[in-house]
Amino acid sequence: MIRTALAAATLLLAAFPAAAQSQQEALDTRYDRALAAGYKALMLCSAIGIAERNATNRLANSVTAWELNGIPSELDPIVRTLTHRLVRTENHVLTRVEVDWATDMPPRFATASMKTGCRLAPIGSSPGAASSDASESLPIKGYFPILPDGTPLFPPEPISGMSNAVLDPLATRALDGRSYGEGSRTTAILVLQRGIVIERYAATQRPESGPVNPDTVIGGFGSNTPQRTWSVAKSIAATLVGAAVYRGEADVKASAGLGVSDGDPRRAITIDHLLRMASGRYSDTPGNRTDPLYWGGATVEEVALDWPLIAAPGTSYRYANNDTLAVVAAIKPTFTAHPPAAFFDKLGMTRTVAETDWEGDYILSSQVWTTARDLARFGELYLNDGVLANGTRILPEGWVKYVTTPSGPQPPTGTFGYGAGFWLLNKEEGVPADTFAAIGNRGQYVVIVPSRKVVIVRRGEDPAGSGFNIAAFTRDVLAALPAE
Repeated sequence: MIRTALAAATLLLAAFPAAAQSQQEALDTRYDRALAAGYKALMLCSAIGIAERNATNRLANSVTAWELNGIPSELDPIVRTLTHRLVRTENHVLTRVEVDWATDMPPRFATASMKTGCRLAPIGSSPGAASSDASESLPIKGYFPILPDGTPLFPPEPISGMSNAVLDPLATRALDGRSYGEGSRTTAILVLQRGIVIERYAATQRPESGPVNPDTVIGGFGSNTPQRTWSVAKSIAATLVGAAVYRGEADVKASAGLGVSDGDPRRAITIDHLLRMASGRYSDTPGNRTDPLYWGGATVEEVALDWPLIAAPGTSYRYANNDTLAVVAAIKPTFTAHPPAAFFDKLGMTRTVAETDWEGDYILSSQVWTTARDLARFGELYLNDGVLANGTRILPEGWVKYVTTPSGPQPPTGTFGYGAGFWLLNKEEGVPADTFAAIGNRGQYVVIVPSRKVVIVRRGEDPAGSGFNIAAFTRDVLAALPAE
């Protein structure tokens, strides 16, 4: 056994001589390559596959320039060197994306479905062993994304959206990559006040000279272009909890069911504790890096539900993906009759897909793909206190007050407070005290201002280390809009 382990270590050192000086370094180097390959496979699969589901196009070079640029530093340089393959059916519908990462292991791959987006297979899985329901690979009715010869349709110019003489200068500044954050990369701006008042998208980038073809053009974004929500999904998860509460299928004061038995102290953790990031469970980093789940192909059950308790529930704030994943697990029994897709349809969020792990459990801490318009519809639900445009209530009365009340322990740093699945901008100068937001990595923002009947959506692909000043942008937009 020892001899086998030494031999394996020798092979790893030979494979990565520059980076590996010890067995652990060799293992870490190899693991980072596996994660990078998973990152690339899933991101390409989701961005391209869900765009085609939405009757639009993304090319791989556009995803590389936006979603795969400026990612965590340990993966960023690796992703750029890994080769990928888009695998399609005879009808040219995307079925999976494969990424090579090691000569002695199968490629990392993610499988595509029109219904559920993409699922990342565990490290070591063989693409040949994957199976899926053929009906899930059919293109949506009336849409054929690829020309008969297999050539992708040229990405259309993103719509210019709706202009507004007062807000246009602010949108232009938001898109310039400097005014609201040096190095920020805005892909979409949408402001809603009793209807959309402005909508702008990052434009297609064309070469200044030379031939124009899909390899030299970086596609822009439009009204049907989906992006990953990252942690905006946490606010979506909180909303699904609210819907379950309204139906009488969940109670925020009830135990979330964590722990191995009734005598386990983790049984004291309630749904409310989890929504407020106050479970008291340990996490290795702020937010806890869920790389094994997000990019390694592990499952929610494997990595998110068994963390130990280190503080009494409700006494400490610790922002953690695992808390959101645990709260979703608590309402999992409701998804058979009320899946997230059905909820999105009620809101008119028809371009939104909630993805799952390879066993079918939703990764609602991050892995939702949607458009700026769908996020505006999501925000509008909160402007209307959980009532749809047709008058149907789907969230409990007072749910907005519940998610915006900072009744739990608060973040120890920063200026934003935290409610139940939403961030609070109640202390920002020049911003109404009732302002709250869904916020996600790489600059995803849905800002909701009930007193002004305003929703502000900002989508981005901000590189690691840069950011977008959403408080300043919100303040400027509200100052420019007429008072309600």
